[in-house]
Amino acid sequence: MMNTSRILGIGRCYYHVVSRVVDKQRVFGPREKEVFRKILRNQEAFSGVRVVTYCLMSNHFHLLLEVPDRETLAPLDEEGLLAVLPLLYDGEVVEGVKQELERARLSGNASWHREILDRYERRRGDLARFVKELKLRLTFYMNKRLDRVGTLWEGRYKSVLVEGGEQALMTVAAYIDLNPVRAGMVSRPEDYRWCGYAEAVAGGKRAGRAREGLGTILSTALQAPEFQHDWSETAARYRMFLFEEGREVTGDPGRGETSRPGMTEAEVEAVTTQGGRMSLAEALRHRVRYFCDGAVLGSAEFVEAVFEREQSLRGRFGEKRRTGARPMRGADWGGLRVLRDLQKEVMGP
Repeated sequence: MMNTSRILGIGRCYYHVVSRVVDKQRVFGPREKEVFRKILRNQEAFSGVRVVTYCLMSNHFHLLLEVPDRETLAPLDEEGLLAVLPLLYDGEVVEGVKQELERARLSGNASWHREILDRYERRRGDLARFVKELKLRLTFYMNKRLDRVGTLWEGRYKSVLVEGGEQALMTVAAYIDLNPVRAGMVSRPEDYRWCGYAEAVAGGKRAGRAREGLGTILSTALQAPEFQHDWSETAARYRMFLFEEGREVTGDPGRGETSRPGMTEAEVEAVTTQGGRMSLAEALRHRVRYFCDGAVLGSAEFVEAVFEREQSLRGRFGEKRRTGARPMRGADWGGLRVLRDLQKEVMGP
């Protein structure tokens, strides 16, 4: 049996994060979702953790996050800290930090000055701190708005370490952006305002970060982080990946036939040839437990490498387990593997 401690990667890593409201209460309406988006983007700008894409539903959220190698983050200086603090705190708090920094600088005590900066430096480039502060700030807002006290969230957040390759990242990103489609709230993901894809498509001032996040998961950007992605290319490729919808069948009312969504004969034949397995596009329209409970997701080589490392360092798995990569059932997943083999309810509505 696997330990409950969270599996983390090394260096620059990607994670799918999910957290739900306690008792699955539907507390997030349009106004609350706008506040969530603002908190999320401010936390992103402060922390150095990139939001690849996200989706906030009425009682839970999904995030695909790129957590940087902390060694690559430029250290905070006084000017940089004071520039990002207003994203998280009101003017009184920012002014207090500014005065404390000034006193430390004037005293000539370099260690005191550095300690103040380190207080905030430690919160950057860290998955747990990012999610903790996001949830905490939303809890404060929601408790005040709903006149409630106590925790807003249902236990710990779930996280899956995702391989930093195009196939794995685009699959998880599409799964996240298709949440409102699977829930029957909209027919197309760009019609749901509170997901990364819709934010990118909408354009305007807020689209930049959303487009940048999605652009970073194309193979060209993954191989060269300094690569300047082109949104038109990103949009075309991601949309083709995201939008594989069945053709509409137009019935004849005179004959008692009704219109309904359907698939072509060629697609039906393909499903038959595949032994009833769903295509990747079809699977992404469902709730897929692998993306929340698979622990590690990626190619067989990636999952095996994480398994061997965790087994060697922590003895995380039983002695009888010799391999890590497990095939994903229920669809054609294009060679993707997971660390945790799920036996029941792999996919839901």
